[in-house]
Amino acid sequence: MTQRVAAKLLSNSAISESSPAVVPLSTISERTAPPFSAFRTPFINTSRYNNIDGEGDVFGVKQFVEELGKWGEEAFVQRGVADLYDHYYDPYPAWSPEDQVPITQDRIQLIFVRISRLFGFQHDNARNMYDYMMRLLDSRASRMGPDQALKSLHADYIGGQNSNYRKWYFGSQRDIEDNLNTVSSSPRTISQAKREKEFPLKVTAERWVKNMSAFLPEDRVIQLAIYLLIWGEANSIRFMPECICFIFKCCVDTFYSLDFFKDLTPLTASFLDHAITPLYNFYRDQLYEKVGDSYLLRDKDHTRVIGYDDINQTFWFAKSLERIELQSKQKLLEIPPHERYLHLDQINWPKSVRKTYYEYRSWFHVVANFNRIWNIHIGIFWYYTCFNCQPLYTEDYDITVNNKPTLTATLSVLSIAGSVVSFINLVSLFCELVFVPRRWPGALPIFFRIIFMLLLFLLNAAPAIYLFAFAGVSYTSSLMLLTSMAQFIFSLFTFVYCSITPLSMLTSNPFGSASRRYLSAAYFTNSICKLQGKRALASCGLWMGVFTSKLLESYFFLTLSLKDPVRELSIIRVDRCIGEHYFGNIICRHQPIIIMILLFFTSMILFFLDTYLWYIIWNTTFSVCRSFYCGVSIWTPWKNLFVLMPIRIASKILNPNVMVQASTVSRKIMVSKIWNSIVISLYREHLISIDHLEHLIYQLSTKENGEKIITEPLFFIEKEDKDNVAINGEEVLNPNSEASRRLSFFAHSLSTPMPKAPSIEEMPTFSVLIPHYSEKITLSLHEIIRKEGDHSNITLLEYLKHLYPEEWHNFVRDTKLLAAEKETDLKDKIGSGSNSGGDLPYYTIGFKAATPEYILRTRIWASLRVQTLFRTISGFMNYARAIKLLYSTEMADSESAADEEASTEKANVLAERKFHIVTSLQRMNEFDAEQEESKEFLLRSYPELQVCYLNIEKDPQTNESTYYSALIDGNSEILANGQRKPKYKIRLSGNPILGDGKSDNQNHAIIFCRGEYCQLIDANQDNYLEECLKIRSLLMEFEELAPPADVYGPSNEPVAIVGTREYIFSENVGVLGDVAAGKEQTFGTLSARTLAFVGGKLHYGHPDFLNSVFMTTRGGYSKSQKGLHLNEDIYAGINATLRSGRIKHCEYLQCGKGRDLGFSSILNFTTKIGSGMSEQMLSREYFYMGTQLPLDRFLSFYYAHPGFHMNNVFIMLSLKLFMLFCINLAALTNDSVICIYDKDIPFTDKRTPIGCYNLIPVIEWVQRCIFSIFLVFGISFIPLCVQELMERGIWKCVSRLSKHFVSLSPMFEVFVCRVYSQSLVNNFALGGAKYIATGRGLSTTRTAFHKLYSRFSHESFYLASGMFLTLLYTSLVMWRFSLVYFWCTVMSLLFSPFWFNPDQFSFSEFFIDYRRFLQWLTSGNARTKKDSWLVHVRDTRMQITGSKRRRKLNSLDNQVSNNRRPSVLVSLTSQLGPALISTTFVSVAFLFSNAQNEVRSGSPTNSFLRLLVVSLGPIAVNMVILIAIFAVSLAIGPLLSCCSKKIPALLANATHILSVINYLFFFDFLLLCQNWEFSKAVLGACAAANIQNLIFKILTIFVLSREFKSDSANKSWWTGLWLTSHLGWHIFTQPLRELVCKIIEMSMFTCDFLVAHFILVCQFPVLLIPYIDKLHSFLLLWLKPEDMLRRPFYSSSKRRHRTRVTVTYLILFILVNLTLFMAIAVPYTVVKVFDVDFDRFVPDLAVPLLQPIQAANDRKGLKNYAQFDNV
Repeated sequence: MTQRVAAKLLSNSAISESSPAVVPLSTISERTAPPFSAFRTPFINTSRYNNIDGEGDVFGVKQFVEELGKWGEEAFVQRGVADLYDHYYDPYPAWSPEDQVPITQDRIQLIFVRISRLFGFQHDNARNMYDYMMRLLDSRASRMGPDQALKSLHADYIGGQNSNYRKWYFGSQRDIEDNLNTVSSSPRTISQAKREKEFPLKVTAERWVKNMSAFLPEDRVIQLAIYLLIWGEANSIRFMPECICFIFKCCVDTFYSLDFFKDLTPLTASFLDHAITPLYNFYRDQLYEKVGDSYLLRDKDHTRVIGYDDINQTFWFAKSLERIELQSKQKLLEIPPHERYLHLDQINWPKSVRKTYYEYRSWFHVVANFNRIWNIHIGIFWYYTCFNCQPLYTEDYDITVNNKPTLTATLSVLSIAGSVVSFINLVSLFCELVFVPRRWPGALPIFFRIIFMLLLFLLNAAPAIYLFAFAGVSYTSSLMLLTSMAQFIFSLFTFVYCSITPLSMLTSNPFGSASRRYLSAAYFTNSICKLQGKRALASCGLWMGVFTSKLLESYFFLTLSLKDPVRELSIIRVDRCIGEHYFGNIICRHQPIIIMILLFFTSMILFFLDTYLWYIIWNTTFSVCRSFYCGVSIWTPWKNLFVLMPIRIASKILNPNVMVQASTVSRKIMVSKIWNSIVISLYREHLISIDHLEHLIYQLSTKENGEKIITEPLFFIEKEDKDNVAINGEEVLNPNSEASRRLSFFAHSLSTPMPKAPSIEEMPTFSVLIPHYSEKITLSLHEIIRKEGDHSNITLLEYLKHLYPEEWHNFVRDTKLLAAEKETDLKDKIGSGSNSGGDLPYYTIGFKAATPEYILRTRIWASLRVQTLFRTISGFMNYARAIKLLYSTEMADSESAADEEASTEKANVLAERKFHIVTSLQRMNEFDAEQEESKEFLLRSYPELQVCYLNIEKDPQTNESTYYSALIDGNSEILANGQRKPKYKIRLSGNPILGDGKSDNQNHAIIFCRGEYCQLIDANQDNYLEECLKIRSLLMEFEELAPPADVYGPSNEPVAIVGTREYIFSENVGVLGDVAAGKEQTFGTLSARTLAFVGGKLHYGHPDFLNSVFMTTRGGYSKSQKGLHLNEDIYAGINATLRSGRIKHCEYLQCGKGRDLGFSSILNFTTKIGSGMSEQMLSREYFYMGTQLPLDRFLSFYYAHPGFHMNNVFIMLSLKLFMLFCINLAALTNDSVICIYDKDIPFTDKRTPIGCYNLIPVIEWVQRCIFSIFLVFGISFIPLCVQELMERGIWKCVSRLSKHFVSLSPMFEVFVCRVYSQSLVNNFALGGAKYIATGRGLSTTRTAFHKLYSRFSHESFYLASGMFLTLLYTSLVMWRFSLVYFWCTVMSLLFSPFWFNPDQFSFSEFFIDYRRFLQWLTSGNARTKKDSWLVHVRDTRMQITGSKRRRKLNSLDNQVSNNRRPSVLVSLTSQLGPALISTTFVSVAFLFSNAQNEVRSGSPTNSFLRLLVVSLGPIAVNMVILIAIFAVSLAIGPLLSCCSKKIPALLANATHILSVINYLFFFDFLLLCQNWEFSKAVLGACAAANIQNLIFKILTIFVLSREFKSDSANKSWWTGLWLTSHLGWHIFTQPLRELVCKIIEMSMFTCDFLVAHFILVCQFPVLLIPYIDKLHSFLLLWLKPEDMLRRPFYSSSKRRHRTRVTVTYLILFILVNLTLFMAIAVPYTVVKVFDVDFDRFVPDLAVPLLQPIQAANDRKGLKNYAQFDNV
């Protein structure tokens, strides 16, 4: 009888489609039973059930029949393969028969029908969600029974302890409101304290459990149906899980208050338009504004955008909900709960929602989020450094006696560390005050934390202040000594406390208190699973090991080495210096202090770096231990690995219950079926030849008596004997082959611990989701037989044949077999596989007859060996094959041979029931004919493939687009227009792609996934049958085989994510592919192994399995705010961690994965990751993780994620600091007499010669630190080395690393480090993080020089050029062999893009490329040219100035982006700050080098004025030239332009050439002023370049307005055609702005011209090495000499043309570089060789700029140091 409740609830009268949209309030009743309005039972109680017949059709029985007749009995069932068979197969067999289920399928369908019509849900949404829920119920019922399946599903979604809705319900205090509503009290009038007192959480939670347990099945279905229907139609609102909870509660409150005795009309005509679209529009308008028919991205950074999380967090707290108001200004919560749903479309969202976290673009996020990192390192560094730098706080320190400070002073100085960490925490708290608005109810109390930290700061600092400011450093007394001792102990306590305690819990734990004020914050940001047992011990042990090693090494190797340099620098008094004309000897006196400051900062950065070094070492050690424990290493003592294979297949792959019941012969047959299927799959993939099959498969024969004989493969036996099977001298499995690798991993993996496989019926249902944007689906014939481009020397097919020769040979043989089947003489056609003349077409293109069948085979072969969507789908369809194989294997005994066809049908139906694969083709609406053909080929090949896409319908009258989420598969009907009819077509509120693409694409597709789990896959992955056979064991990792006894009671935290290993199948495609593969392998396997065990693993996209119910009720599989969530996948992992989910990693299953292969594509990916990490650091998720995790989990999180990127920043920062330190030290060394130093002689002895400076300890410190940096860099290779050792052995490890080093991959690592660092820093400064399409093609195409130069000039070349000048000066005056490391670094930063560029050293290509470079450099001034130097400079400048907004757009509905202008504060701190610091220190070094130290008499130098002249002079001259050119172009430009279009270009190029001459002249002038001392001239040029850079940044930030996107102003400048430039009134302001731009551009042109020619000149000698091009290709692509890429063939005319261009530009190249060289070398040679005095030609006005000539001093400098060779 209870099964009829659903019909009763949904009324006895029809819900008319044409009825009014709003239901009359008279039909809404408040007559419900207490205590929870959200889950009250209907007011008709069960006693009425006995009078059903008397009541008539009150339960809607007739209406039920009518509905089924109208919609059709199976209308809501998604059918597929089962429809192709004659037999009927129940789509949900576990949910049957009707008398054994709590509620029938028909009644569930009726509930969906009625609810959808009542609330206005779309019919296709109802159909889709019905099937979605039934698949879930069927999946669970298959292993736990229907009743428990429904209860557990309801518990997971709604009522269970771990359900997100329950947490929201109590966290937002809806339970209190519902109880207050039952007693007619207004919740808003009752204080928080009274609420908690009257309604304690414990009591209401107990009542909740009782209520949940008492629900009828109909209630559970109704609630699940409402939730899923809301979720299915929520589109972008699915990213807001608590918002969905709120809408759900409003719907349920309304539903359960309806009076079903009255005639009901639909509550709303469209749920989408009523509840979802208003909120969608509000969010969309935060990011975009509509301009015409297009949406333009607003010029707003994250702080001014109310994002998904801001809106979602509005629903966390009661106070936030109370702020929600309607357009009428009435508060929504003032309306009775059962009426709120009717007012959702009237909410004034701009007034109701505020920012809840400010993502300011500031490095203070790093301070606040990771304050404990700074506390630990700076605190320890303070202790160590102060203890070893005692002369700094010793009064009247005398080195000859080495007097010590008092113990009081020492303890007091050390104790300041407590103040330092307290101050860091204070800064962090003030950052929190800024980032988290106090008006948000979730903001944790901060006042007492600030007071507490301020108190700690004062208590730690007060004694030191008294001692050093009032009493004196040498003051001591018993009381003061006791005070300092107490201060020191208190300092240690402060340091330890601040280093361990999370920032949010400094005074108390707000999440652990009895108060419910922060319950939502505790549920959604601090529900972190605690580690237990071995995992907790391992986590603590890992970090104890790291910091124990680090503290010992840092003290003895790093900090102790500061002792001698600091002591020597502290006593140096530079008082024999004539000084500067304007500053006197101020710089001289402070030069040692400046060096000491740089010394401390450099040392502190190194102190941070070596922690990461030890983390890598210990993480690798732990991972090795785990691998031995799990048995995944080849060093684990295997015993007869392949002989034990049958036993392991039986125990690990097959269901134990089946194996126990089977006979011995049956078991062998089942094992042989599994193994043979694996081997045959290898054959079908052309990984092995047909000749090898008989040695690899089981042989089955039958005796005369009918007894079956099974013979094991010879391969097993020979493997046991450690011998290799050979056929005709050829090994069956080449050890380096793909087949060998796959079978070896399969064998190894079966020896690891695995959950027992359930029966195939009990296996949970799961899906694979593959988002697709623009990746290749399949390769066309044209793509595989043509070259990749004009700069490629090989076709794709040829290259693939070189990479996979055995597989190509097998493919050709199979093709010939296929062709020979149609011939009578088979032997003559096949032969032995030799490549005869008739076979040439086969071995060339794979076929002889160009029929579609053979062409398609070649296309498929190629598509399966590059990174295509077809390869991915083909690989993951192996899940279906594996399920069919397992079913047919385990059910073999239960079905007779006669039932083979039926068994096949059942296997196919079961596979479709248990496994679904969905690919979301985001751009399918824009596919061309070729892509459409590829898509159709996929659907024909795999009819069960579900293709989700965006269907866009445009209204021709209004031009408005309507968006739909649509789904098709291979069984979908083909319409007259050739398109397939969608199975589902669900209207959306608007364009769902509001973010960076992938996450939105996933989000709109997840409603079409099915089952309990979903594997996220990218379109560059692969999978294998043998791995798919383990799927049952892997799904058991989620620990949901059986539900707890009480599904609504206490339970363990759910497993949210299970990660798997990845094999990078692109690892052998050249050095870069292998480097990229190595990084992925070490991070995805070696690091993940440790991180998962210690609770530090997150989600990185693919190929992780996700718990669908857990993740979809918590915001989905990723996050999607544009820019902020660029690295979208990791947020799912953070979300799961913060919301009580567990993340695991399994070792026994792996998926294939492709990686970027070309230099630029790898670095584009690197830039995306680095920029995305910058955005992560701005996010609230990082704030929560950083300020709430316990210390060990926090350290694991930091060093595995942001710590890697911060380490790269620190490495580059240390290089810059070293350069500044070295030039200042070199300046002091070069102009000082250095003491004779012997480390074995006490330093207290008298120094000789008299007046010397003991700088050798400082120089030795540099050497030690260079070694430290080198060691940190070298440690980065340890994970890859260990990974190879563990899984492939010593020989593979040595071989792979040797190839890396021979191919100069360390150069690439240095460059990658710079790109990571710069992308992070740039994004912090300028923003603009965006998805970069990397491209995953094979790296055989040569990239033009100008493209590489423009791509990496700002990221690397400019830095390397500055380092080159500083290093050149340092080497000239202070050469030590250790500086070679810096030279290698500079060379890596300058030349890596070119070394890793295919065919870079082809002689003709080099000079043809030079021609293109000159064209790029000189074009774009008269006519707009996208690929030009001018556009490159303007795009770079636009990042700082921003761009003017376009008000007219041609394309419709195109979300166009603009360059935002960073705030002035951000520009000051990120752009000007570093430039000012660098300029200051370089200029100080230059001024000191000219200050005439150790000169007894002479006049002060005017080096400061000289520096200003050589810095500002070129700018002034350029400005004069530009003004003159402007006057000429304005006067006669229009006329000249009419005569010739080339005149403006000639003017521009002439101006730029004059700028080059101008700068060369001023460098010669600087040489003259420096008395032709080249080293000081280099230093002066470096200082001048820094000053100019600073000036240009100031002009760009403060003077230049936003940039026009068109280059009208630039063209008008050279042509004079201002009146026709379409600039409007801007023609009066743009000339002045353009003058400033042109001044900057002329200097930039000179810089690019000189730097580019320097790079080219350095490569020129390499061109002259014989066979360098072949050697380079060998090192880069790892191709054997016989497989080397051949030279392209050209026609005779083209060859002549290329020869002519090569010779012409070779001559031009030599002339240009000779001119540049002679411009400096000739005057220098004339002076040095011919002793010509140019001083007499200097005008009197410039005479003061000349450096006074000083007598040579053979005692100064390192070159004259007597014992240099002995030190």
